[in-house]
Amino acid sequence: MATKIYVVYYSMYGLVAKLAKEIQKGAASVQGVEVKLWQVPETLPEEVLVKMLAPPKSDVPIIEPNALAEADGILFGFPTRFGMMPAQFKAFIDATGGLWRSQALAGKPAGIFYSTGTQGGGQETTPLTAITQLAHHGMIFVPIGYTFGGGMFEMENIKGGSPYGAGAYAGDGSRNPSQLELEQAFHQGKYFATITNKFKASS
Repeated sequence: MATKIYVVYYSMYGLVAKLAKEIQKGAASVQGVEVKLWQVPETLPEEVLVKMLAPPKSDVPIIEPNALAEADGILFGFPTRFGMMPAQFKAFIDATGGLWRSQALAGKPAGIFYSTGTQGGGQETTPLTAITQLAHHGMIFVPIGYTFGGGMFEMENIKGGSPYGAGAYAGDGSRNPSQLELEQAFHQGKYFATITNKFKASS
């Protein structure tokens, strides 16, 4: 049986979606792993999204909370709002009460990736505060630490991310991830898939 990894994200302007696709590629590069991309539901009305100049959503399917139980490991991605996950993603997590009651996610590996608008905008606080959601479900947080090697020590160019997970800077929403940010996302996917494979083999 293949190890099943879900990459579940929310993206308003598309930057987190680009990280998610790179993470998917990284995870899929590990033998015996199947990876599926999912979006969480949007909570803002269309007229508000238009005023915010948000582009149309991609055709990545919308996930229902109970579907999380099907995965062997899950990577969660989102932009920051005041140093924490946005309301859209929090609403999705809040809808997983049934999974919490049955502890259906307990013992599953989980990782986090994210974007922020500025350098001081939450590259560490966003994943750090999101870990509380994982803890209540009994999930096992898998950070990347410094396994990305020299890329973790980049000082000449702007690069998001931290030991907690891959990240990128969004600016006003129009910035694309840099090549180094994409490489870090690929690394996280591959690293997480390797760890999840080991968990499944030992269970």
